[in-house]
Amino acid sequence: MAKLSLFERRRRRVRTAIKNRVSSRPRLSVHRTGKHIYAQIIDDAEGRTVAAASTLGGKTSGANVDAAVKVGKDIAAAAKKAGVTTVVFDRGGFLFHGRVKALADAAREGGLEF
Repeated sequence: MAKLSLFERRRRRVRTAIKNRVSSRPRLSVHRTGKHIYAQIIDDAEGRTVAAASTLGGKTSGANVDAAVKVGKDIAAAAKKAGVTTVVFDRGGFLFHGRVKALADAAREGGLEF
């Protein structure tokens, strides 16, 4: 078995902790690249995406904190529309700072509880 990267080890550790603790709530999953940031609310029980938001197709680039704040507000609005109020935050293998933290804070301000 090949040695896992630090990112992959963090991602597995976070995902395992989420699944062991809270399986009834939907998961707010965040993914970021150099150019964009993506967020989606996933209902693991049904295996479907409830709401999604990203910087793709938008006028702003995802490579800054302002774009992450906008995506956080958008995902909170989409979650309210879908009837979701409480989620569990899945940062994947990304550290909780910068754009990931800005998205989480904006989602909380938008009304999501986690």
